[in-house]
Parts: sequence; structure tokens; C-alpha cells
Amino acid sequence: GVVHFAKQMLEDKGDSLEGKRCLIVGGGKVARSVAKKLLEYGAIPLTFSDASGHVYEPNGITPGQLKTIDKIKNERGALLGRYIISSTTAEFNNPKDIFDIPCDLCFPCGAMQDVNEAVVDKLADNGCQGIIEGGHSAVTHSGRKLLKKRGLMYGPHNVTLTGSAIVHAVGVGATDEMLAEHVARIYKDVKRTATEFNVRGDLFAGANIQGFLRVANVMMTHGAT
Repeated sequence: GVVHFAKQMLEDKGDSLEGKRCLIVGGGKVARSVAKKLLEYGAIPLTFSDASGHVYEPNGITPGQLKTIDKIKNERGALLGRYIISSTTAEFNNPKDIFDIPCDLCFPCGAMQDVNEAVVDKLADNGCQGIIEGGHSAVTHSGRKLLKKRGLMYGPHNVTLTGSAIVHAVGVGATDEMLAEHVARIYKDVKRTATEFNVRGDLFAGANIQGFLRVANVMMTHGAT
């Protein structure tokens, strides 16, 4: 669902994922599924990271290279550093800070609070258009404020990580097309709610308000006053 939300946000601005250079922070299952979906939409995943550091493919990670990374990460305790043995083009921990790599979009799928004000400034200065969370609370509170100030798109986790809940609700017959349709609906609902409550464009606030209203409506239905 993370990439579907990114797609919706870009389409809302008359843009697309095609050709977008994407920084992925993290190397777990979510990070790798984000890379796979980005490739399907014609985007260019550039990086993965874990405890050993980060790998960077300057020309983008290909489907074949993603399979190699999958094999490495699926082995118990294996770290990304092993990947450089199988690639003649990969950079390992170069540059030293993964956020120094120029990108169009950033997908933080690792630790909470990974993206602070300094990181937002660095990404914005390098031409990044937006940050879409693939992990819970990857962007700090102050980082969110600066994102808005610097005019970057922000896909918050309380919207982008609803994909698993959608699939669970739809059931075993869920398809990628169904997921995309539900994501488009949720995106529009959250965006509309944000506009109605005078926080236009703030999907984080819009999603929180919508969640509060949903709980309030349920309570009223059950007789709460």
C-alpha cells in the first residue's frame, strides 16, 4: 500500500512514479516489497540499509539485483554488506550518510524517528520531492513541520500503512487492483477531511481527524453522549 499512496500523491500533482529515483531506508520485508512495487511502476529504487550500513546502486536496483538482496536478507542473520560481492556497480557506505544520495522520493522503512530536521533539510537541498513513510513514525514531529515549510510531499504512516488492514478486510480474494482502488478512496477521503478542517494538504492531520470522527460516530451509535 505504501507505493500505491505515493502514486496517488504524485498523480494528484499531475506527476507519476515513472523514472523517479527512490531512496529506500531499511532492508526488511516492507522495504523490499516497496522496491518491488516501485519497479513495477517504472520508478528506480537506489538503496537498502541495515545494521551493516547501506548499499547504493547509482543506476538503480534491477529486478535481478532485488532477487539477490532478497536471498541474502532471507538468510537468518545475514547482512546487506554481503551484496557487494555479487555486484560490480554497488557502493557500500559511500557516501557515508545515506541521506546524502540525491533522490526524487524517500521511503523510510526502518527505525522510528529516522528522519529529523537535519535529514529533511538535506533531502530538500538535494532536490527530493517527498517523503513517504514505510515504517511507523519514521519522521520526527519537528521533521514533519519542516517538511511542510519546505514544500515537500509527506505520506504519513497513519495513511500509508493501511494496506495490510485493507487486504485483511477484503479477504483472500484481494487483488492488487482492489488494493489500489481502496488506497485511492482513502487518500481522497483523508485529503477532503484535511480541507474541511482547515489543514489543507496535511494528510497526517487529516487521517488523525478522520480516525477521531470514526470513533466518535461509533460511540454515538452506541448511545454515548
